[in-house]
Amino acid sequence: METRPPRRAGFRPRPLTLALGALLVLAIVSAGWMWSHRTRLPEPEPPGVRTQRQIRQHAGAQAELRYSENGQRRAVCGYIGRARGGSAVGFVSIPNRILFSDDPLPQEFAEMRERYCPGFLRAPGAR
Repeated sequence: METRPPRRAGFRPRPLTLALGALLVLAIVSAGWMWSHRTRLPEPEPPGVRTQRQIRQHAGAQAELRYSENGQRRAVCGYIGRARGGSAVGFVSIPNRILFSDDPLPQEFAEMRERYCPGFLRAPGAR
């Protein structure tokens, strides 16, 4: 009959348990540090500033904003002149896109206008 030595009182963790515990503590500390140092999203560009930038980029520096109004969500609708004194061109500006009424995508412009600026470029009382 084999006899074992008497067990000591108290808890004695195994090396694997210690390694797993240390790994857990490291993961929690790392997650906390990454959460507190995460990159913050920049504030969204104000609609007026965004519209001016998009007009300069797509219609050129000579284009002038003649009229604008806020649409639904973050859209802006209005009129520009591609040149000073030239005819007015309608536009619909959303944060990632701007379309003009004289673009080669008239159906897409009409859909964006209806979606973001219902009633814009319409005669009063017309549907």
